[in-house]
Amino acid sequence: MVFIGMDHGTTGISFCIMSDDGNILDVFKIGREESKKGLVSASEELKKRVDIDSVKLMAITYAMGDGINQILPTNKVKDRGILSINGAGKVTGGGTSVFSELEQLDIDSIMIPGLHKDSDSLDKLFKAAYSHQASPEKVSISYNAFKETGWSNFIVADISSNSVDILIENNKIKGAIDACLGAMGIIHGPLDLEMIRDIDENNASANDCFSHAGAIKIAGIDGKVANMKNQLLDNYKKGDEKAQLAIDTLIMTVAMEIAGLDLVCENEIEGIVLTGSIGSSTEPFDFKDKINKYFKNKYPLKVISSESGAIGAAQIAMDVYNGAKEILGIEVNIS
Repeated sequence: MVFIGMDHGTTGISFCIMSDDGNILDVFKIGREESKKGLVSASEELKKRVDIDSVKLMAITYAMGDGINQILPTNKVKDRGILSINGAGKVTGGGTSVFSELEQLDIDSIMIPGLHKDSDSLDKLFKAAYSHQASPEKVSISYNAFKETGWSNFIVADISSNSVDILIENNKIKGAIDACLGAMGIIHGPLDLEMIRDIDENNASANDCFSHAGAIKIAGIDGKVANMKNQLLDNYKKGDEKAQLAIDTLIMTVAMEIAGLDLVCENEIEGIVLTGSIGSSTEPFDFKDKINKYFKNKYPLKVISSESGAIGAAQIAMDVYNGAKEILGIEVNIS
């Protein structure tokens, strides 16, 4: 008996295969471009690794997840749980093709919602302030962080192509700050005044600006999403001043965002969980050490796997199968 978790990430779609005692059997990733072009098949990759008949439940994250506010059976979700695919970063179609493949497999599955203005689980102030706060994989990331630490009041900093920080208070997700609102990631970031002017003057679309507002903007890097992170890190390693400024700026904005979430937490923060391809990195720089210079050992800092989205989704699948009625405050409705 096994469980599967799927993380619909920016550069690829990750899967975690987990045994019924919680052990991770395998984690693998499929590139979006490769999937769209038919160079790799999600269903075939799963079949290589696991007997499909042994899968009891799969948990899926997909796009913004703003069309649902509960954990629901996939076959009861309309339009794959999203209101619109527009304005959400670069669209390649790779995630869509993977979802279509998974629909053809005879596996019971559930969908995890994103965090948005219609999420009953969130604090009303966060819902009033922001129409969208985080996509579904941030829920599974937060659940993996909860399982790894046992903390009840903490902040999750997921730093990779984009940066999203999530506040968990009394074992429930209180709110989050989305990539277009606060801290920079490698690719995505907040829209500042200069970008708003470019949009108003029809020099760029809002989506184009969002997809070039991260650290790459400072480093002067452009190209395929899948390649830009490696290019930035290579430049950083070589001592490129713009790349170093880009990374240092990214870290500063993340620290500011975490400090803001700490401020609005009514309980004492037990610690900060770092994840994502950058948040969990130790080379060519140690993200944990770099961000701790701002916090000066105020918080315990816990680094978890960069594949925490897929791992957490598998953990959600297992716990829902075993009768969980809610996940970090999000209602489970599989009846």
